[in-house]
Amino acid sequence: MGALRIVIQIIFIILCIALTVLVLMQEGKSAGLGAISGAAETYWGKNKGRSMEGKLVKFTTCLAVGFMLLTIILNLGVF
Repeated sequence: MGALRIVIQIIFIILCIALTVLVLMQEGKSAGLGAISGAAETYWGKNKGRSMEGKLVKFTTCLAVGFMLLTIILNLGVF
């Protein structure tokens, strides 16, 4: 069981680094202030989920869920 715990900890560290990089790659919320002036009606405003920014948000969410699950698993002391 000790080897499995080490593998899970290595995956956890890689996940932490990837999550940090993805959060830093995303645009700030202030970049979305174009919605006030009506810029949200452009192609990029309507299809934000399909853009690179939308994919980053979805991937960050998946990594955050994985981070929380691994945190719970490592703290339960099962391994």
